[in-house]
Amino acid sequence: MSPTRNFTSGKTEHDWLGVAKRLSYRYAAALGAIAILVWVFTRLSVNKTTVELAFLLVVLFVASRWGLTIATTTAVVATLAINYYFLPPVHTFTISDPQNWIALLAFLVSAILASRLSERARREAENATRRRKEVERLYSLSQQLLATENVLELNNSIPQFVKDAFGLTAAAMFLPKRNEVYRTGVEHPELSDDELRAVTQRGELLIHPEQKICIVPLRIGVRPVGSIGMEGASLSRETLEAVGSLIAISIERAAAVETLSRTEATRESEKLRTAILDSVTHEFRTPLTSIKASVSTLLSSAVIDEAGRRDLLDVIDEETDRLNRLVGEAAEMAQLDAQRVELHLASYPMMEIIEAALEKANQSLGKHELRIHIPESLPAVRVDLERIAEVLIHLLENAAKYSPEDTPITVSAEPRDRMVEISVADRGPGIDDLEQSLVFEKFYRGRDQRYRVQGTGMGLSISKAIVEAHGGTIGLTSQIGSGSVFHFTLPVA
Repeated sequence: MSPTRNFTSGKTEHDWLGVAKRLSYRYAAALGAIAILVWVFTRLSVNKTTVELAFLLVVLFVASRWGLTIATTTAVVATLAINYYFLPPVHTFTISDPQNWIALLAFLVSAILASRLSERARREAENATRRRKEVERLYSLSQQLLATENVLELNNSIPQFVKDAFGLTAAAMFLPKRNEVYRTGVEHPELSDDELRAVTQRGELLIHPEQKICIVPLRIGVRPVGSIGMEGASLSRETLEAVGSLIAISIERAAAVETLSRTEATRESEKLRTAILDSVTHEFRTPLTSIKASVSTLLSSAVIDEAGRRDLLDVIDEETDRLNRLVGEAAEMAQLDAQRVELHLASYPMMEIIEAALEKANQSLGKHELRIHIPESLPAVRVDLERIAEVLIHLLENAAKYSPEDTPITVSAEPRDRMVEISVADRGPGIDDLEQSLVFEKFYRGRDQRYRVQGTGMGLSISKAIVEAHGGTIGLTSQIGSGSVFHFTLPVA
């Protein structure tokens, strides 16, 4: 049969039996020690001073281990034993010498006082140990609370954090802002929703010591922000208030961090929107101006020979292609950011990827000599051919744009563990350390080049997104005056 719970005491019948059994063992051990000493000393014929000191040591030991009550009982029994076995006339409780009355009374008083002092020292040591453990647990709880900055995740985790930190049976938290109770489990009805709400409204600590249940208000200053209920541990009032303050501060901190993050995200979004508008406005205006001028010339009444007419149509054709490419890059960037691009992965040798890129990038290279260094033993890579060719196109076009004419551009590849690293090197002006960490950001363009060379600043960010989608990394090594090397890795097939 399962033990029944006594709600007035908070203990089961099984608990009471266990306590009674422990007390019986302790009394038996203490009185047994007195009996053993009596048996030994009666056979050794020692003087009563030695007997009293030995019995006093037993009393002190009992007081330091099991408390004042058992120690006092042991002291009284030891006094009676000294009187009966060691003070003349022996084997009677009569004391013939008045000095023995004084000695016996002095022993009893000394034993009881020493027991009391020993009990106090034991209690103070236990309190110090308990408070040290509570401080350690508070520190552990604070570390867990500060490590979580997401408000929803923190609210769900706090009851479990508190339960684990203090070894509780259960924990529950009520937050009036969300009008919701967060629990470690639903099998503990003692932590009722009504009491949690009542403590939040009153802002006062509620303790049921018999049931080991306490409900603590969560306050910031005098403003209540909720309550936390704990079952299964007896904690000091100071510790309970510290727990409430820690949790309240962590909730407010997480909410502030979330608000700040939201504000920062809004600010960054606004900044990005402005950058997009500036970039798009500038880049679209140039081809549109050329197209508008060419069309206006063709529509005018001016006499244009066939060669001039052909030149104007070529301008319109080139600038229309440029506009189309700008729109395509913007759309691709949006798809990559939303992770809506599907990769068609297959195994390709590196030379096939380079050849696919050169088909579209040859015209952009102009007078630059292209040098290719690909080892024959280089393993194939598992990639989306069209996407990775696009990465190479962006890198080759950048190298051609930002390095002097007639300087070579080098494409090389080498194995790196289970990856292949591809590099595109130029002999341009180089990029300083500050800008190296920014060149892969959307719409960023070099300070010294943004007005001299056409571009939107999307090519490298698109390349970065494509490479990372393949499970690789992309980076840059550069030195002012010595050129730049862009390198990225791809997984081996």
